Amino acid sequence: MKLEKQKDIRLPTGVLGLACAPGGGRVYAACMDGGVYAAAEGEQPRAMEGRHESYASGCVLLPGGEMMISGGYDGVLIWHEVASGKCVRRVKAHDFWSWQMALSPDGKLVATVTGQYLAGGERYEPAGEVEPSVKVYDARSGDLVHAFSHGPPVLSVAFSHDGRYLAAGNLMGEVRIWDLEKPAGGAVVVKSDGFTSWGSIKSHHYCGGIYGVRFAPGDESLVVCGMGAMTDPMAGNGKMTWQRWAWREAVPRMTGQIRDGEHGSGLMEALAWHPAGTHFLMAGRQAQGTWNVALFSAADGALVSSLDTKNRVTRAEFLADGTLWLAACDGQPGPKDGRWPDFGRVMRCVVAG
Repeated sequence: MKLEKQKDIRLPTGVLGLACAPGGGRVYAACMDGGVYAAAEGEQPRAMEGRHESYASGCVLLPGGEMMISGGYDGVLIWHEVASGKCVRRVKAHDFWSWQMALSPDGKLVATVTGQYLAGGERYEPAGEVEPSVKVYDARSGDLVHAFSHGPPVLSVAFSHDGRYLAAGNLMGEVRIWDLEKPAGGAVVVKSDGFTSWGSIKSHHYCGGIYGVRFAPGDESLVVCGMGAMTDPMAGNGKMTWQRWAWREAVPRMTGQIRDGEHGSGLMEALAWHPAGTHFLMAGRQAQGTWNVALFSAADGALVSSLDTKNRVTRAEFLADGTLWLAACDGQPGPKDGRWPDFGRVMRCVVAG
């Protein structure tokens, strides 16, 4: 199998969130200017009327494609009517950023995660949360359904394929998994020391975390991604890394991770499973190496194919036919003569062979 990039669509500012319409002809992008855009090849991007007061960090499309929900660094969820672009509901979900959001497979629930890194002691360990770091809303009514505690900041979130479980990963390499049918039963905790760095030179603080989390097909294991540990967190050159965990065992156990020699360095932010379930994809930004998007075998974890898109990939979504869409930022330039360059990208790729 081989990854091949086919088409770029340009957007006004960097893309942090991505949703794909049924059939794949149109995509929706949550962007750094606070806007959410509908985009298709050969068309000018169309902005939704509802805008966030800071970065728009994520978006999900409800079943039927008539309604979309976006989240942003203003802590707000916005419901958009897709055909008209009108804002039909705004819900203040968090007092801090919505880092990432996810839609349940049946489209009935939307989850969003938050949390600010504030030093809680002399070792700069994160202070406790000031609000629930994980919230789940009814995707149709906007009503709060669940609120869960986690160590902030919580950077990633995903539903299981059967919709029963919710997983969220944080700065300190901890994933908590809740059974939504038994929410009072507490969480399964998966703790990895492979994603968080303590700065021992230049600047002393924690950096890194789990930026992507996805259940494997069958929901028996969990794949997480981020950046490996380093002594200078400001350098951003920890190894590109993923791990796979058997989370249902009495003591969760790591069953695989990226192989030595198959990675460069940089922060990995996006995970996606191929619809056949035979491969998964990891993507992000590259500090050193030869790729920032790579396809791995689900059977043995081997790297199968890779791409260097020469930008930061923030989100990846496979369609049912195997088409791959990537959201990206081509740098983060400043305005020139009062105008920002179009540095947002949505890329259509295929997995050939």
